[in-house]
Amino acid sequence: MLPIQKKLTNLFYVVLGLPSTAMGFALSIQIAVLSWILRTKYHLEIDQIGIVWAAGPIAGILGQPIIGLISDKVWFWGGRRRPFIIIGGILAAMMIFALPNIDRINSFFGIGSLMAVAITVALTLDLSINISFNPTRSIIADVTPAGTPRTKGYTWMQSISNLFGSGAYLMGALIGNYFLIYAGVLIVFLFSIGPLFFITEPRELKRELDAAGDEIQATKTKWGELFKLYFAHGFSWLGIQTMFVYSFAFLEQKMSSMSNLAKSDRDLLLGQIIGWSFFILNAVGSIWPVFLLGPLSKRIGRVHTHILMVLMMSAGYFGIVLFARNTWSLYAMMMILTFGWAAVVSLPFAIMSEKVDKARMGFFMGIFNLSVVIPQLVSSLLLGIFIKNAIDKSLIFIISGTSLAISALLWIFVTDESRKKL
Repeated sequence: MLPIQKKLTNLFYVVLGLPSTAMGFALSIQIAVLSWILRTKYHLEIDQIGIVWAAGPIAGILGQPIIGLISDKVWFWGGRRRPFIIIGGILAAMMIFALPNIDRINSFFGIGSLMAVAITVALTLDLSINISFNPTRSIIADVTPAGTPRTKGYTWMQSISNLFGSGAYLMGALIGNYFLIYAGVLIVFLFSIGPLFFITEPRELKRELDAAGDEIQATKTKWGELFKLYFAHGFSWLGIQTMFVYSFAFLEQKMSSMSNLAKSDRDLLLGQIIGWSFFILNAVGSIWPVFLLGPLSKRIGRVHTHILMVLMMSAGYFGIVLFARNTWSLYAMMMILTFGWAAVVSLPFAIMSEKVDKARMGFFMGIFNLSVVIPQLVSSLLLGIFIKNAIDKSLIFIISGTSLAISALLWIFVTDESRKKL
């Protein structure tokens, strides 16, 4: 074990967050590019794009719990999380490379169905992200003590991930989505594999004791608390996934700058607007976990902090419906969304980790992921047809804002373990 890990230095927290950053970068590429490339290069309809997006959540329903359960029990290649991070990182890099080559893959293999190849690539990409995401988050709990150090691990993880995720969207906006894709192949590969040389996993996952010798995390998992958390988190992701998959349709209809352009110029501008929007979401969002969410959680508790941030995100969605008619008003509303985005992708992991048996963290991270992928599936399969037929595409952000408001309400019923320790 290196000294930086023994002392839990800031450098170690940076290294520890890089594998998750790699998967977050891959996800950022998927968010920035998948709908855009399916629409502009392969000319798929809104509901067809939703079906392609559904492949990933289907993979996640099975992938994360199974990988989590296996990674709790096995040990090979020098770790229990390490092997799955390596496999997932390599697969994710390969599938990102495949995204702009779906038509060539279709022709080379003589498949005769662009949709089938697109679904296969999207399925494999999301499955590879799911293979790695669970272990990259579980390894943080494995190598950090409960309480403030673990919260710091997850907030640093998300700050670094958001920072690089914002870089992904900036590449797409300034240089183009094709550059983003090929740069992403290298970044995802290096950030997945490289940090593992500096992290030593514990051979046994022992239950932690407090100063009095009592277990910090009870052997019996708090299932009632977990289900309340799952439902609350699920409504957050229903709204967020709806934005990720269908926002291009709102932009096509509402952005005044696109109305008089030729198709090629309109497609290029659409990609740039998406890139800048999600750049703001991640760049500004990368500031809040360390500099706002962590300190505020110490003062009012994690759950109350999370509720406040989710409510702000809901307000931002309704602000898009009411005010976003040009790029600047859209970007202003995206600034408001950053608070909720920063919270949704960091605080629930820390909250959940103190309600389960640490020795089964991988399994519970996988179960927790169902509160993400099931809402994604609902959004991708069920909402696409309604959004396609809606005359006013503001419906996209009405759904998002309502979902986040319901999520904030449900979070009220989740017990805050961090408040008990104050």
